[in-house]
Amino acid sequence: MPDPYRFTEPAGPAGPGAGPAGPGGGPVRPVLWSLLLVSAAGGSVASSAGLDPLVGAGFGAAALGCAAALIVHHRLRHRR
Repeated sequence: MPDPYRFTEPAGPAGPGAGPAGPGGGPVRPVLWSLLLVSAAGGSVASSAGLDPLVGAGFGAAALGCAAALIVHHRLRHRR
């Protein structure tokens, strides 16, 4: 049973499926957040400018994909 009051990682291997140690998870999260913001802004601009609805749908799909990837990344890194 893991000790909830331990500040350091145990010396042995963490087991299968264990992600990299440390907060953040490398460059994946900042890139996904940046893409999410850009795709949301692009969807807003496309909607306001009256562009083809497929352009807005593309930005929406990209935003949805980034949000899903952020959720999956969070769930994989914070398993109990």
